[in-house]
Amino acid sequence: MTQLALVIDLNVCVGCHACATSCKQWNDGGSAGPLTDQNPYGKDPSGTFFNRVQTWEAGEFPATETVHFPKSCLHCEDPPCVPVCPTGASYKRAEDGIVLVDYDKCIGCKYCAWACPYGAREIDEQQHVMKKCTLCVDRIYNAALPEAERKPACVIACPTSARLFGDVHDPESSVSKAINERGGYALMPEWETRPANRYLPRKPTTAVTAAQPGHEDPRAIDGAFDADRKSTRLNSSHLGISYAVFCLKKK
Repeated sequence: MTQLALVIDLNVCVGCHACATSCKQWNDGGSAGPLTDQNPYGKDPSGTFFNRVQTWEAGEFPATETVHFPKSCLHCEDPPCVPVCPTGASYKRAEDGIVLVDYDKCIGCKYCAWACPYGAREIDEQQHVMKKCTLCVDRIYNAALPEAERKPACVIACPTSARLFGDVHDPESSVSKAINERGGYALMPEWETRPANRYLPRKPTTAVTAAQPGHEDPRAIDGAFDADRKSTRLNSSHLGISYAVFCLKKK
């Protein structure tokens, strides 16, 4: 069974938000649009985004790094948002595993947002329906586009190629090979939603200041980064929950 998904390389993501802006531009004029923003520069802004990027500092000075963590719908293989939908508006496609929303059936009750542990559902304040990442389904199957451009907008726009797209169930696909070679992991696996999207962990690096007199041995700093990288997997649960709570409060 085909399962299309994104694989995000945290080692090369620079937090430029090109994924978020390109996603907004494409989907606002596509089948998911409009993606409205209300009072964007005021006290209580609200807006519909399918991609968001979290940024935080990992490690302890001087062995610190800035980590950028893109978040969007993970197109779970067992999506909790689907069975809670009272109208059947949320569904998972059998042919490619993409989780979508039928706007004609959606009543904007937000049950899917409450069920999603990743905060991936957005309420469109103008249309009063729930929206989410579609993996640019109207783009990846668009025969009018050159084959090289039949990818999600965020993948095309990423300047560092931090975003990969393909079938994670195909062992010969580029995404499956990247997952196997780099130890790609799922976000918050303890929720047993089996997220299709994967993250490739950051590689340990040596701080420039570590080589200067009076600072720690670079090998020790590399070890600290390695430990921090491992803890990132554990802390991803906390990050995901915090993000979900933030999104629900925002709504």
